[in-house]
Amino acid sequence: MIKEITAAVALAAGITSSASNVEVAWQNLANRIGADGKAEYVQRFIISGDLKDLSRLAFCQFDRAMKPVNVQDTVARIIPGYYYIASPRFAAGADSVVVDIVTSGNMPAYSYGPDGVHGVDAAGKPFDVSMKRLSGTERSEQWALPGKDRMPYGDKVYEINEKLVSGATAPGAYDIVPSFKKVTAGTGEYVASASKAPQAKLIKNDNSEYYRITVTPEGIVIEGASRGAIYTASRTVERLLKMHGGKLPAAVVEDWPDYGYRGVMIDVARNFQTLDQMKKFVDVMADYRLNRLQFHFIDDEAWRLEIPGLPELTEYGSKRGYTTDEKNNLAQIYSGDGTTSGKWGNGHYTRAEFIDFLKYCDARGVKVIPEIETPGHARAAVHAMETRYRNTGDASFRLREDGDTSKYRSAQDFGDNVINPALPGPYKFMEKVFDEIIAMYKEAGVPLETIHIGGDEVPHGAWSGSPSAIRFMKEHNMSGEGDLHVYWAKWLGETLQKRGLKMAGWQEVALGKDEEIAKGIAPYVGFINLWVTWPGKGETVLPAVKAQQLGLPVVLSTAQGYYFDQSYSGHPDERGLPWAMLTDEFNSLDAYPSVISPTQPGGKVIGVQGQLWSETVRGPEWMELYLFPKMLGMAERSWNSDTTYSHAAFNRVLDRHELPYLVGRGVNIHMRQPGIKVDGGKLLMNSPYEGGVIRYTLDGSEPTKESPEYTGAVALPAGTKEVRARLYHLGKESVTSILPVNK
Repeated sequence: MIKEITAAVALAAGITSSASNVEVAWQNLANRIGADGKAEYVQRFIISGDLKDLSRLAFCQFDRAMKPVNVQDTVARIIPGYYYIASPRFAAGADSVVVDIVTSGNMPAYSYGPDGVHGVDAAGKPFDVSMKRLSGTERSEQWALPGKDRMPYGDKVYEINEKLVSGATAPGAYDIVPSFKKVTAGTGEYVASASKAPQAKLIKNDNSEYYRITVTPEGIVIEGASRGAIYTASRTVERLLKMHGGKLPAAVVEDWPDYGYRGVMIDVARNFQTLDQMKKFVDVMADYRLNRLQFHFIDDEAWRLEIPGLPELTEYGSKRGYTTDEKNNLAQIYSGDGTTSGKWGNGHYTRAEFIDFLKYCDARGVKVIPEIETPGHARAAVHAMETRYRNTGDASFRLREDGDTSKYRSAQDFGDNVINPALPGPYKFMEKVFDEIIAMYKEAGVPLETIHIGGDEVPHGAWSGSPSAIRFMKEHNMSGEGDLHVYWAKWLGETLQKRGLKMAGWQEVALGKDEEIAKGIAPYVGFINLWVTWPGKGETVLPAVKAQQLGLPVVLSTAQGYYFDQSYSGHPDERGLPWAMLTDEFNSLDAYPSVISPTQPGGKVIGVQGQLWSETVRGPEWMELYLFPKMLGMAERSWNSDTTYSHAAFNRVLDRHELPYLVGRGVNIHMRQPGIKVDGGKLLMNSPYEGGVIRYTLDGSEPTKESPEYTGAVALPAGTKEVRARLYHLGKESVTSILPVNK
């Protein structure tokens, strides 16, 4: 039996432990061009052990059409991004069953493989299985189509590393991230002691974030134009002293930011992070002078914040697991073990926990911007309110209607994720959510400046089959669904304005609309996140320029440099996605606001923000791996909008100062690869850093900590076909560099 499948949602893969006797090994056999001339790949599941109780093998994976090679096997979609394999061969008594699946598209990297793999027994109960990945770098066809190989091979990496380390001078004590505006050297050295603790005082300056740090052998004086500036300077001094063992050369530092808004968006809806982890991250934000956290805790895949009076939002909407009808919980996606207690996919914040978190952030100078996705990206809320209606009979909060025949597919391939603004329920729902969030901030004693309403990626046709929407648009003389979206956005802005708040949103809330309509929305908007920063087809004006012309304040959030879920490189073992742009610390450093988002006369570019979407993120260590050090390039640009460090200088600052500091704080970091080249029959390797150990193999096997250490040029043995090397540094390790030879 064969079923064609289409699904959506970009996923990453992981390894699940197991107490069962079923083991799964997975491997991509090859990318290729199919008979229809389109890209496809063949992935293999080797399912072994005690299979008699295995009815289905479920897994999550990227949007693809799938067709099993063996006609006895079935592959079916539960929801976009969640599938199962069924086969009579499971019950036939075999110790091992191999299921090969021809899958549309190509498999370029780690994050496109399966995750959330689990078993389902005949009673429909999920159970854990042991899952492991077999090597994905044995042959180039495992990660690349012919002529489309993006692997950073060892010789190319060698060239990059050589540029990073050659000629770069050692950083001074005050060379950190973000860099200071002005440092004037003094005479002598300060040595920290209890009797010479830093002293602070307020001064006058037109910039409320201006501060001056005076370091002398006698002590440290911190002067700031506000208490916030003094806090920032004090935290910076503390970091400098930790970096340099309690000693600093005498100097006067003068500093101020180019932007008042310096933010990061963290998505905890797709995959969850605890508030303890978020607090740890906020501490690091404060270290790097970042002051806004856009908290993306609501999306299609989950609702993470308790809203009193609407318990279904978290009792239903924060739980994902195996289901065929989604009556009791959302279906698993991205990760999990099939149960509603599986980590990363499940969890929420109570009201009390969130209030405590707001206080914690406020004490560190970080303002939290809550994001409530609407009208699109709202699948969790839509289904949760349907559950409320089904269980209680209360239809007043329903976000969709019976008889709606709209056919659409969102960016993640959902056809049921859009709130219908032609119904009364959404208005009551959003007012309730707004008021409860406002009350949380009030109880925390923390000012709330804006609520972000999302507003992006509303698919065409979302209300095309809704009787109420058709009637509503006719009654209000609307020309189409775009006008209904604008009506909703304007109502949200008015509703927040009545509560003394501004509305924020992704650029789609206003850009791409009729100019007069956009100008009508502008007075309600505190800022838009500009994530598509390049002109559209047939356009020549930068979106940032257009937004300012329409009166919309801009927060530069470009997908090309500030989307931290993008892979560090094209190496197939690097985690993350490549759709916007491969992004490392230098790509984010090079995303200059003055070029991408130039300030216009009468316009406002109020700040810079990095984004971490979490489809491919699993847990705290992965979150930190994605962020550090690439987030530091964005931190530099949010403080200093124009040229500061060269790549080589920035890399040296990271190597000497920032990476050791982060590791010392218990933060996970990404490690760059070693380079490999052959010159005159000699094998040469290099590191992008001053320190670290390179381990290598000459037989094509993966290097380990026990492999030979590279200490200098090595004579290349005759017949060597492939050299592999891995860098070990600061307790971390890189992906494996590969250099094919003698071909």
